Amino acid sequence: MRTSSVRQSRARVAASAALGMLLVGIASAPAHAESIRDQQWHLDAFGAEEIWKHSTGEGVTVAVLDSGVENNRDLRGQVLKGKDFAPDQPGDENTDYTGHGTGMAGLIAGTGERDGGNGAFGLAPGVKILPVRVPGADMGKVSQAVALEEFNRVMPQAIRYAADSGAKVINISQGASEGSQQLTDAVRYALGKGSLVFAAVGNTGDKLNLVEYPAATPGVVGVGAIDSKLKRIPMSQYGSQVDIVAPGKDTVHACGGGTGLCKSTGTSAATALASAAAALLWSKHPDWTNNQVLRVMLNTAAKPSGGEKRSDYLGYGGIRPLRTLKTPGDPGPADVRPIDDLTEATATPGEATASATPSGNAAPPSPAPSGSSAAPAPAPAAQASADDGGDTGLWIGLGVGAAVLLAIGVAVPVLRSRRG
Repeated sequence: MRTSSVRQSRARVAASAALGMLLVGIASAPAHAESIRDQQWHLDAFGAEEIWKHSTGEGVTVAVLDSGVENNRDLRGQVLKGKDFAPDQPGDENTDYTGHGTGMAGLIAGTGERDGGNGAFGLAPGVKILPVRVPGADMGKVSQAVALEEFNRVMPQAIRYAADSGAKVINISQGASEGSQQLTDAVRYALGKGSLVFAAVGNTGDKLNLVEYPAATPGVVGVGAIDSKLKRIPMSQYGSQVDIVAPGKDTVHACGGGTGLCKSTGTSAATALASAAAALLWSKHPDWTNNQVLRVMLNTAAKPSGGEKRSDYLGYGGIRPLRTLKTPGDPGPADVRPIDDLTEATATPGEATASATPSGNAAPPSPAPSGSSAAPAPAPAAQASADDGGDTGLWIGLGVGAAVLLAIGVAVPVLRSRRG
């Protein structure tokens, strides 16, 4: 967890329990209804085709610390030689033991090359992926204590490896509800090597909302999830660990296993898109430091609609990659971090009921529970200004893509739906 003196108490605001039930298992529809690209509403919302005129992320390496990255047809040529920190799993870093890591890589760097160019695209298709396989948390086989110990032993090693291997961006779509000094030190090391570390804040915002690491580790950019209307999805966790938000509902992308296509909901997907956005900006401005890239991302974000600089639900706002590329503004000083979360770098123990879990897995999701012992938090929205310096705002065709997805379901019979 973040040090109590740095990021102290988290808001636990009770709200109406009338939040709509999250759709995570929409039935498949006939294959002729839509192409895969047509279903990727988040890319339409960002204005991906316009973005790619300015940057594809070429020249930037993003490390994906996850369950492995396999040779998906939409990732051929994008995956580098990485490292396996999960020797108890069969195979190596190119063997994805859940399909999740490949999914995150697909959201970041998918090329759409399957079926003659009719595949799934990532937000930054020019990025190279460094696969760094880390152990998963199998609570059926190990105790919470063992899983947490393993997480805090291996994740710091993986972060250091990624930084030493030249990864500008380190994507961690996983979390455990206890951190450690080793984890904090590894993040500081990565920042010192010039990297940015993005991590999912977790998917229990509609339940216990326990703080997760490394999203809550000082120096990490914690990422929450919003929908097509810029509203925080109920499962996206909230608190002082949230720095930014990105699309995280019904995102269609390449993934591991089966047909190699998935539709995900959760903060894992949002984190991958935030990592991709950073890579796009860094590719266009390779001389910028990690502080400058992050500062521009925060300064150009769609701010919370309440008018505050940041909120515990949306952080500093929703990412706007097209605006960062077209009208970035002053990146500011190279050596000053834009978020004041490194004042003190001592670790704080996590919750007594902590457990180590990825921020998503490849198993078919269960429907969201109709009730919870804890009242869900409200789902505030970010707002995009109409005057964006030539940008199209955060979303293009607001509601159109989402309406199509919900109306016809998934147009590829083999597409899997899951929480990420």
